[in-house]
Amino acid sequence: MTRRPAALVLSSLTALVLIAGCGGAGSNTDCGLDGCTITFPRDGAAAVSVLGIEAKLVGVNAGTAELEVAGQRITAPVGGETQAEGFTVGVERVTDTEVVVRVRP
Repeated sequence: MTRRPAALVLSSLTALVLIAGCGGAGSNTDCGLDGCTITFPRDGAAAVSVLGIEAKLVGVNAGTAELEVAGQRITAPVGGETQAEGFTVGVERVTDTEVVVRVRP
């Protein structure tokens, strides 16, 4: 009987860590159990810490975002996804003012 409450507490703590594990200056993050959505300003250098890794926007060229995720430099087109250090990284949209990226385990 003690296993069930312990498992529930552990699950709740894991969820809180994942949700609280997003943040960074110069950007907006929205995290849930299935990953984090990051809105980077298109100009300027912004980096965030999400899910225990650092993600930053390096630049945008012709609808393709260049990012650095967990120390690995990647590129992904709008609507596309790629892998970086065990995470799936997708670019949801690029506008004149922002780049929206989704990072999930």
